[in-house]
Amino acid sequence: MRLATWNVNSIRARVVRTVEFAVREHIDVLAMQEIKCKPEQFPYAPFEEAGYEVHAHGLNQWNGVAIASRLPVDDVQTAFDGMPGFAKGMEGPDQPLEARAMGALIDGVRVWSLYVPNGRALGDPHLAYKLDWLAALAAHTKTELARDPNLPLALVGDFNIAPTDADNGDPTVVEGVSTHVSPPERAAFRALEAAGLTDVVRPLVPTGFTYWDYKQLRFPRNEGMRIDFILGSQAFASAVAGASIHRNERKGEVPSDHVPVVVDVDLHADDADDDVPMIFG
Repeated sequence: MRLATWNVNSIRARVVRTVEFAVREHIDVLAMQEIKCKPEQFPYAPFEEAGYEVHAHGLNQWNGVAIASRLPVDDVQTAFDGMPGFAKGMEGPDQPLEARAMGALIDGVRVWSLYVPNGRALGDPHLAYKLDWLAALAAHTKTELARDPNLPLALVGDFNIAPTDADNGDPTVVEGVSTHVSPPERAAFRALEAAGLTDVVRPLVPTGFTYWDYKQLRFPRNEGMRIDFILGSQAFASAVAGASIHRNERKGEVPSDHVPVVVDVDLHADDADDDVPMIFG
């Protein structure tokens, strides 16, 4: 399976280059975030013509996630257990759920396309929501892996966190001033790892960013951030045979401000095959 994640920043604006990328790079499963449309507005036809089955979840012109797959898709879900909601000015347990998560079982792999809340600003209620959302995701992950320790599980998407200083090259994003690099957000990322996940890209692609702000020549100056990840359980991570960050997708006409992250997974490889790197640690 070749699995990719991409915050496309409006699929209707970027459907041509999204499908062209998926076809050119032989992507089997493409998890998308920030599709910015309702399911009935999603441009299915170009994907279907390229051989993809698409499942989309969106509520309005913001947020939204989707999965396009050339492999059979089963058990589609649009929320994980305990996922909190958010509405400006509201508090309590009855806040509406946003379209930020889609899970599916694909070729034996449980794949989640995730668009983690941004947080907006230190001290903003949205940051508290982000931390609650991530805590619920970690708890759900821990429960899933306790139930089935051999589950190939992949949490992929835009996590809106640069977990280490090496993941932040934007001089305007500063600890103590900005979100994405605050100690609580970084601790929330580490909690996902403690729940049984590992960043399967970092050992194979140790440098490189996945996001560059449109403003102030951030991309030409390479002042980006790595905030898009593929996190895998031990069963998934041990089957990863390759990874790549497709920086060139930030170039050209109408690019997203994010680029795709791709991994190759071979869950059916011979256990004795020493050529398949074991990267879980």
